[in-house]
Amino acid sequence: MSKPLEDRRFYQAAWRWHFYAGLYVAPFLIMLAVTGLLMLWSAVLVGRDGEKSVAVRPQASSLAVSVQAVAAEGAIPGGKVVQYIAPRTSDQPAVFRVNGDAGAKMVAVDPYTGQALSHWDRRNGVYDLANKIHGTLFLGNVGDWLIEIAAGFGIVLIATGLYMWWPRGEGLRAALLPDFSATGRVFWKSLHKTVGAYSALLLAVFLISGLTWAGVWGEKFTQAWSTFPSEKWDNVPLSDDLHASMNHGGVKEVPWTLEQTPMPASGSSAGTVGTAPGAPVTLDSVIAFARAQGFDGRFQLAFPKGEKGVWTLSRDTMSNDSADPTADRTVHLDQFTGKVLADIRYADYGWAGKAMAIGIAFHEGDMGAWNIALVTVFCLSVILISASGIALWWLRRPKGAGRLLAPRLPENLPLWKTGALVMVGAALLFPLSGAVLVAVLALDLLLISRVKPLKKALS
Repeated sequence: MSKPLEDRRFYQAAWRWHFYAGLYVAPFLIMLAVTGLLMLWSAVLVGRDGEKSVAVRPQASSLAVSVQAVAAEGAIPGGKVVQYIAPRTSDQPAVFRVNGDAGAKMVAVDPYTGQALSHWDRRNGVYDLANKIHGTLFLGNVGDWLIEIAAGFGIVLIATGLYMWWPRGEGLRAALLPDFSATGRVFWKSLHKTVGAYSALLLAVFLISGLTWAGVWGEKFTQAWSTFPSEKWDNVPLSDDLHASMNHGGVKEVPWTLEQTPMPASGSSAGTVGTAPGAPVTLDSVIAFARAQGFDGRFQLAFPKGEKGVWTLSRDTMSNDSADPTADRTVHLDQFTGKVLADIRYADYGWAGKAMAIGIAFHEGDMGAWNIALVTVFCLSVILISASGIALWWLRRPKGAGRLLAPRLPENLPLWKTGALVMVGAALLFPLSGAVLVAVLALDLLLISRVKPLKKALS
């Protein structure tokens, strides 16, 4: 068989795989891009916890955090403070999470006057609505699995798309620049392939970093073997709770590599010097310790839960606390002695934890103005690629023919080693997507290609 003929058959096969993968993936990519933009700009304009919706007038000094906490509790019937979020800037309020008779509320307090300025339901804003759609489509585990399958197929979409994009005698200009002089399907094809080529690497990064939160690939397949080892905390009692218990709802607040690591427990003589030895351990003494340790700007303090609970200081980019993931830090203090039970920094993470700390922060647009701009352009590009792919199919399909008009499977296709390697690699790396991929290929070869009505409708 001549090389050109073989290449054409491989191109046709890649196009068929690209078509079917895109048919499933495109709606999910549009959804992920739109909800991603909503989350990004909601965090920019309002704050992930709503802290930017209220402003205060800076003064020379602020009140003790314990005084602010009393004001927060007083604003909510039956209120009890369980979390403190320090102001990022001098003109922002302190925010307290308060559990009350009507559920969890966020209370904004003026740190200079101690006045409770506003309160709102926790995790009930635009960010949270978009996040629930982004992560589960409001379908729980089923939605999570559907999105995970789409992300795995997205890798196949990228590989086949780049194969078809690769210049074959048409010159680099046609491959790198859209043909704005063209019309109709030719224009959409030019736009689709050039924007897709530029976005391919970023799309792979976003899909993989997003998959780290997925129920199968993230929690079962990857996170399980790259979690932070609690054995590093010598002679420290451990709780039955995992760090994941600090998450609330669909929004993740704990560094990825810590989620499956047990929490340390209070109530022993273990630990190193934390708050002033011998002095009572109070909210103010914990805050003073945090400031002495370099926790400045926005950071979070989770209050102890129960007799074994600990004070937990945290600052991580994923929670929108800072713009530098290498400065992430989590510190646990014994609630009775004030001793440090664990001090976990970015440098302590394994390689996967470090990669995910940076990858997730980048994914969320948490690393500064450049990151916000890049994620915005990327999301718009993904919408454009997906829409142009749908437009290409719509312009190509025969009207009233009752057919999907998928690219035909080439006759007498020889073994395509590179293509097979991509498929096997995708199946092994992303097991949920791989299982569906194997099922679809088997269905195509064993049923669709043999049953004429199905073959006609899906061809």
